Amino acid sequence: MTRPAAPDSPEAAFELPDAEATMALGARLAAPLQAGDVVLLRGDLGAGKTTLARGLVAAWTGVDEDAPSPTYTLVQVYESARGPLWHMDLYRLQDPEEALELGLEDALIEAVTVIEWPERLGAFAPPHRLEIDLAAQGAGRRAIVRGFGRLAGAAHVG
Repeated sequence: MTRPAAPDSPEAAFELPDAEATMALGARLAAPLQAGDVVLLRGDLGAGKTTLARGLVAAWTGVDEDAPSPTYTLVQVYESARGPLWHMDLYRLQDPEEALELGLEDALIEAVTVIEWPERLGAFAPPHRLEIDLAAQGAGRRAIVRGFGRLAGAAHVG
């Protein structure tokens, strides 16, 4: 995994050669999170969003379980000693208002919220967030991590 050259840079790039490296990055990104924080996962189908989320969920809950993709259920909620984590997949939403029907407002207050396909929310940008852009690169993927608000320095956790 490649680390960023400048630790004070607002973003960090990571070369992820396989699914294990992608999950490991997700696990490291879980460390600074707390209730009210949001992780926005962007990328094409198959870019590794759910794989990264699985690593984050495992680190958050302390249980190495295979977290299912919420593509069809839209929301998976995980409980841990650190509090709840909501994993949302908004790919099938047609309107940003539909996210409110899923309980997004509650999640933003009481949980860490991981959102796949955040572009379905329009201009949504909570103050304390990590934005992660994933893209295929050769046999692996590349992740660009940006932190905002309280998480401004968290891009360099990896």
